[in-house]
Parts: sequence; C-alpha cells; structure tokens
Amino acid sequence: MSTETPQGERMTRGKQRHVPVLLKEAIELLRVRTGATVVDCTLGLAGHSAEIARLLGAEGHLIGFDRDPAALELGRAKLAEVSAELGAQAPRVTLIGAAFSSIAEHVKPGSVDAVLADFGVSSLQLDEAERGFSFMADGPLDMRMDTRSGLTAAQVVNEENERELANLIYEYGEERRSRRIARAIVRGRPLRTTGELARIVSAAAPPMKTDKIHPATRTFQALRIFVNRELDEIKDLLEAAPLLLKPSGRLAVISFHSLEDRIVKDSLREGAHQGIWEILTKKPVIAGEEETARNPRSRSAKLRAGEKTVDSGQREKAQRTASLDFGRK
Repeated sequence: MSTETPQGERMTRGKQRHVPVLLKEAIELLRVRTGATVVDCTLGLAGHSAEIARLLGAEGHLIGFDRDPAALELGRAKLAEVSAELGAQAPRVTLIGAAFSSIAEHVKPGSVDAVLADFGVSSLQLDEAERGFSFMADGPLDMRMDTRSGLTAAQVVNEENERELANLIYEYGEERRSRRIARAIVRGRPLRTTGELARIVSAAAPPMKTDKIHPATRTFQALRIFVNRELDEIKDLLEAAPLLLKPSGRLAVISFHSLEDRIVKDSLREGAHQGIWEILTKKPVIAGEEETARNPRSRSAKLRAGEKTVDSGQREKAQRTASLDFGRK
C-alpha cells in the first residue's frame, strides 16, 4: 500500500495550519474597497487574498503571484471556495505562476489600486519536510520556492568553495561564526539532508547562553535567501511598484527579518525623498500579544506601507506623453 499522502489531504492540512500574518492591519493600510484592482505578490495559501476578495465585489480584480507551483494550486483552491461563497459578488481573479519580480511583465502601468507582499517562507513550505526549508524534520536539502529550476541548497553547500560559503552565510544570515561553519560544512561533505546540515552547524557553532534560536537558523536562512535570490526579488518589486500603482495607490509589505525590512524601509524613505511615496507607517506595525500567542511566527513580522503621491503619478504621465511625442517626431 502506498505511503504517499494524497494531494487533497495535503491541501486540507495546509489550509488548516495557515494563519495569515497582520491580516487586519494590512487590509486597512491597503484601503481595499469595492471595484479596486489589488495585487497579492505572495499568494501562498491565499490567507490575505481570501479576505481581500471578499471586499472587492463583482467589479473588483484580484491578481495573485506565486512561483511555487504547489502553493499556487493551494491558493487557487482556496480562492475558488471564496468565489463560490460570494457567488455573483465574487471579483475577477487572475493567478500568475511566476516570481513577483516579474510583475511589470504581467501588470499594466498605472492600473493597480493596491499591492501587497508578504515575504518569507509559507507554512506549507516550512512544514513539508521534502521541501527542505526547515531542520525541524529531516528532508532533502532543496529550499527552492520554484522546484522546477535553479540551484538547490544541496548544490550550494556541496559545490561552493569555503570562502564563498562563509561570505553568503555572513551576508544573508548575519551569522558571526560563518567562517567556522563554512569550514565544518566543507569537511563534512557530501551533505544531502537538512538534518545532516543542522547537526554540522550545531557542532561547529553551538548555542550560546544568550541565543534564543537554534544555532542552524541563520545558516538555513542564508541558504534559502541565496537559492531563491530573495533580496534581489524584493528590490525589483519595490522598483516596479510605483509605476504600476495609480496615483494614491498603496503598497503594504510584511517582512520577517532585518535584511528584508531594511530594504523596504530604505526604499520607502528614498521614494519619499523623491516625492514618490507618502510613508504611512513611521514605525513598522507589529503583531499584538493576541496574534503572537495564536501564531508564534508573527512575532518577527514587520509591516510597512506607503501611498503613491499624486504628484509622482502626474510626473509619470508627463514622461509617458513626452516619450510618445518624441516618437512621433
């Protein structure tokens, strides 16, 4: 008898365990309203998108991105349930199986009222051992959000030289003992599973009294970010967002570690300096005690938001008009 978990059972289990982070706060900052066009750049299990869909009405349009094929199908199933529930009041839904960094290839300039991005790893990815994102259960060292292409974490730890490994663990994991860890990884090759990697890292850099996290946490974070080019993805999205939003359109971003949050904070500040954004969150919004008790993963979440200024929209329109006039000459 097969020991594989049926897809339907995995989908049901995924829906049950998924809790969207800072849901109420994000939707309020996005100012979701009837008839709006909203992009969810990180569809995942559609926790945020499901609530947004309920607010959009029949004239609204929800656009969802996810480069993880498994997550996209789970999100599709969830939104199909919501559409059935809403009936004639269901919005139009467009789902795109691509990285959110490609958003400008799929969405027309100046056509969007709100953009949401919830960075990091979904519950589905963390809880499925075969995805290789977590050391809590032994599984293959994969860590790719899109399992159809790209380097796996196993290829990185087994093929990169010691210096490059140390650099990426330090840069993307902010791990001070990166050289020691990289040396141990190279000596322990070949590594095939998350358990093997976690044991090697723990032995090379055992927890200190002040540590509140597992000693392998930062190394796993670094590999995941490197494999999926996560920081470059974020930068591309933040660069594209003002061009896609209508004047007074809003951007809300949820980050889960300092590297992500720093990029978002700096981008909004620079945009505000250039007259592109009005910053709506002088300090990041964080989860309250009730939410963190219900969903421990929300403890590290930070929500920042900005509103595209009317002036920036007028400048873009003028630039496009000038470009068209130039082309006619």
